[in-house]
Amino acid sequence: MKKLFTLLLTMILVMGSYTILPAIQGNAEAEKSTQNGDIVKLLCGKYDIDKTENHLKNVCLDDEINPLLTLPENIEKALTISDKEKKLLAQLVHAEAKGEPYVGKVAVATVVLNRVEHEEFPDTIAEVIYEENAFEPVQNDSINEPADKDAYKAVTEALLDQGNEEEALFFYNPDTTTSDWIFTREVIKIIGNHAFAI
Repeated sequence: MKKLFTLLLTMILVMGSYTILPAIQGNAEAEKSTQNGDIVKLLCGKYDIDKTENHLKNVCLDDEINPLLTLPENIEKALTISDKEKKLLAQLVHAEAKGEPYVGKVAVATVVLNRVEHEEFPDTIAEVIYEENAFEPVQNDSINEPADKDAYKAVTEALLDQGNEEEALFFYNPDTTTSDWIFTREVIKIIGNHAFAI
């Protein structure tokens, strides 16, 4: 457990140089600090780790990151997504899941990431989002609205959880959808107003 915590803290220190979430407004440094704090909470919660200062002494060697420490594979994957892709995905999550529970926002982001990995869909986040008739916010231009903090947080959590969730490829609101085809898909979960299907 202590080793896992050391790995997670190493990632946070690395983020001192690289911002995992882009600043969306206001003071960039203050926003970066807040976002990094959110990442710590997400990771500590995910791995049920007690965040105490007693573990800090094992993270650094002579004010440098310990080169023997490595990040878990799913965290490295999260760090490889560009800021531009994170911003676009957060904007989609914000537009699609405004007013939905936080877990629903994560599930919306996960659908996009699942599509990127699926052979029947395009290979990049932008191509998936802008695929013709794929997402209503692209059609009505609400994709261009700034994303809120929860949307960015949901994107980060979806990236960290890749491979740990059911492989939903679609989501829709059963009360408002006009597509008969979507009702032919197998629903695997319902979160808030959205049904998630394969």
